[in-house]
Amino acid sequence: MNTTSSRGAGTRPEGAPRRRADAERNIAAILDAAAGCLGRQPQVSMADVARAAGVGRVTLYAHFPSREVLLEAVLDRTIAQAGAVIEQSQPDEGPADDALRRLLRSSWQVLDRHLRLFDVAQRELGPARLREHHDPAISRIEHLLARGQKEKTFRTDLPLNWLVTCVYTLLHAAADDVNNGRLAQKKAGHVLEATILSALAVPPNGSQRRAG
Repeated sequence: MNTTSSRGAGTRPEGAPRRRADAERNIAAILDAAAGCLGRQPQVSMADVARAAGVGRVTLYAHFPSREVLLEAVLDRTIAQAGAVIEQSQPDEGPADDALRRLLRSSWQVLDRHLRLFDVAQRELGPARLREHHDPAISRIEHLLARGQKEKTFRTDLPLNWLVTCVYTLLHAAADDVNNGRLAQKKAGHVLEATILSALAVPPNGSQRRAG
């Protein structure tokens, strides 16, 4: 007599895929709501985020135990989206200065949409942790600047890591100035591009020594 159950050991519970799908939908809804709320009201509470996402606070805290964890998740997703936009700008194609222009325009499009989010992250996470979250994007910038130095498009008399820091810092300085009304939002992209390309340009006399 065959006594093996049709639901024997190793059989996946029928509800598991649905629970996973529900969890993924909830996470996406929470991240969308948090990004929107932080963009409108930087001091938004977890309860407000749960309400905006259409989930209960128990569900919210099950996925994101604290505001800090939630903020980092929103930040990581936004930076990943920026990375995808940067790749669409084809930074490995054409002369390095043209590629950098495309990369800066793409980066600013994302940064411009999330000015308050990055401002909140700067204040609540601190500059060091914010930069850590940007490591993938920073690596892409470093690769492009190194290519520009090899092509003699960008200056070589200053260390590569310093030039990368300048680009990263100027991007966030522009966002900070827009947030605080010191720089007109519609002019920020042009000002940023002109400043960075000028800072990276080969010195007028053409004499450069490779930085040690």
